[in-house]
Amino acid sequence: MLSEPPPAAAALFGTALPAAERYAALLAGPGVTRGIVGPAEAGRIWDRHLLNCAAIADLIPPRCLVADLGSGAGLPGIVLALLRPEADIILVESLARRAAFLTECVTDLALPRVRILRARAEDVAGEVGADIVTARAVAPLARLAAWAVGLCRPGGTVLAIKGAGAAAETDRDGPALRLLGVTDLAVVEVGSGKVDPPATVVRFRAPARASARRDLSGRGGRSGGRSGSRGGPPDRGGGAGGSGNRASGRGGGAGGHGGDGHRDSRRGG
Repeated sequence: MLSEPPPAAAALFGTALPAAERYAALLAGPGVTRGIVGPAEAGRIWDRHLLNCAAIADLIPPRCLVADLGSGAGLPGIVLALLRPEADIILVESLARRAAFLTECVTDLALPRVRILRARAEDVAGEVGADIVTARAVAPLARLAAWAVGLCRPGGTVLAIKGAGAAAETDRDGPALRLLGVTDLAVVEVGSGKVDPPATVVRFRAPARASARRDLSGRGGRSGGRSGSRGGPPDRGGGAGGSGNRASGRGGGAGGHGGDGHRDSRRGG
């Protein structure tokens, strides 16, 4: 059963709280019945998912292009759209049933600057040019980085929401990321004093040269099964449409979660 929003929700969402409550109801209702969100997650939508995602809004400038890699149930992409209404956001999701759910959420919540791109990340590498790429529980860091770099503009930023094992994962996969040419690799905590626990994010910059991004964007394995028809190159415009890259959840997650588990977009359907 969906719980009431905790006190921290009002502080984080401010005037967007009513829309966040509506989104929480969509996750805990249709999201659960259609298998987008695991039944066990319905009672912790706020604490485990919405607040965790809202915390990273501090890392997103008001006006930018954000690509949410493997958006799943819209976490963190839809949450960021509520908190950064002037940002253009692309929800990249390869699975049809999830892309359909995202489209319905975007329409219901009236988010004109959000669009859904139903495609695998490697299939649209070099076409998106996002200032910031976000991801939450998509894949191990080395594989995720190869996909994310292909969605970034040269020198763009990747924000991967991870759990308590973020530092160990960064140590393990750091050499692979350096081979990709990324820079400024760091583990940061955001939301301290607002959410408990704070969100843990692995942050890095994509290579500054576009040629390096093209050379590397296809590495790291496939990010999903065939998605069917692809839309044209994404633009920065409004409505939900197009086509995305994600991962089915493990253990009934809500389109990714703040723990150490990884989403693999080759699973599920």
